[in-house]
Amino acid sequence: MLDKVLSKIEDVLHLAGCLSLVAVAGLINADILLRLFANRPVQIQFELTELYLMPALATLSLSRVFRDGGHLALEFTPERLPGPVGVVISKLRLLLPAAFFVAVTAMSGKFALEAIVHGDVEYGVVDWPLGWAYASIPLGCGVLALRLLHDALLKRDLAVT
Repeated sequence: MLDKVLSKIEDVLHLAGCLSLVAVAGLINADILLRLFANRPVQIQFELTELYLMPALATLSLSRVFRDGGHLALEFTPERLPGPVGVVISKLRLLLPAAFFVAVTAMSGKFALEAIVHGDVEYGVVDWPLGWAYASIPLGCGVLALRLLHDALLKRDLAVT
């Protein structure tokens, strides 16, 4: 059941990340075309893209792409090793990155929460609340940490016996 709930969360975040990419492409193209033909830029394009959309598209799909095996990786050990040593190595290959992403989640979450509490704002054509801009990073990294922990601790087929 936990896998199904986690998969649904990953799918929703992946969709949000993909929509962020489409929004970036749309905004940049609209900005280019309006500058070229009307000599009028899209005023909010830079801040919206830089503060909200780029972090979202970079982090929200992390867990789903990991689940699907879509990341590039540098392998220095075989993916599956026989026996108890293979199980330990397979678990460490998931637990060490999980520890890293737990730390990233904690630090970026603290940073985002402080920005929300203090009402940090990026001033421009629109006053952009920064806390919500930062929130996609701990969200995406936190779900990836959960996926890594889930796969390390609950999956049964980590090594060939």
